[in-house]
Amino acid sequence: MRCAPSRARLCHRGSGRILRPSARFKHDVLKDDLTVDPRLSDLGVRIKDEFAVLRDKYEAPKYPIVLAHGLLGFDELRLAGKWLPGVQYWRGIREALEGAGVQVVTTTVPTTGSISERAGALDEQIRERAHGDAVNIVAHSMGGLDARYLISRLQPSKFKVKSLTTIATPHRGSSAADMLFRDIGVDNVNQLYKLLGRLKVDTGAFAQLTRGYIMDTFNPVVPNDPDVRYFSYGAAATPHILSVFRLSHDLMDIIEGPNDGLVSVASSRWGEYKGTLMGVTHLDLINWTNRLKRLAALANLVKPEFNAIAFYLSIADMLAKEGL
Repeated sequence: MRCAPSRARLCHRGSGRILRPSARFKHDVLKDDLTVDPRLSDLGVRIKDEFAVLRDKYEAPKYPIVLAHGLLGFDELRLAGKWLPGVQYWRGIREALEGAGVQVVTTTVPTTGSISERAGALDEQIRERAHGDAVNIVAHSMGGLDARYLISRLQPSKFKVKSLTTIATPHRGSSAADMLFRDIGVDNVNQLYKLLGRLKVDTGAFAQLTRGYIMDTFNPVVPNDPDVRYFSYGAAATPHILSVFRLSHDLMDIIEGPNDGLVSVASSRWGEYKGTLMGVTHLDLINWTNRLKRLAALANLVKPEFNAIAFYLSIADMLAKEGL
């Protein structure tokens, strides 16, 4: 059974069962989050160069950090088998965290699967790899929605989620997804889904990243767990004129305000908002910085203002100081 996109309820993966708000969590936890104007221009704390360089010392949190990737994400891709090094989603980040004494669990969920499918895979991998420990989840982009669903709907019993830190997660959807469906058109979307289905490519994620779906269907039945600490960061940047994100950025700027090319600051805010990373794009956040920009910084031609590794080490340090 498939849920119609317009129905303001949620289907559990594979069961066809309609999900309704859980009695376990009170919805007043989300009251402020659900009423935020998507045109909100308040950037909160503006973080310009706080994570530009590595510090000498970072504390390690008490519990392991689980890294949850976004749409089209992965742990490591090996495009040429053993002949070439693998391509990592979290470029150098896992190694840096482990070097600082942090226990790290990386996960791989269906790249374009629905939120419930991705959350189910996340649940299974944490159970297998965290060995019953409590964990801190650090999620990029759509990974934050997967983690929220895991905490609120799946309610894992084999491990405890102590905190969720989301980084540019579309907690109120993304107008970039809205624009994609508008420009392709309903008829063409259906044909595309059929084609992708024949190629055995999941399509559940795409419609679930629209603003209408997240705000009207997802958020009302995925409330925060009062026993979990929620932290979030957003990012705002104007991508280079040749960037693949330049068009989406400019259109989103009109509709939602400051954004990183795919997710707006307004949509990123959830729980305790730690601030907006200025001049940082959606891919900069996982250390996929443009090579020319990196080389220019190494040659002292430009001043580096963001180091993704310093950023994630600082998140670990923050969690440690929170007793997590």
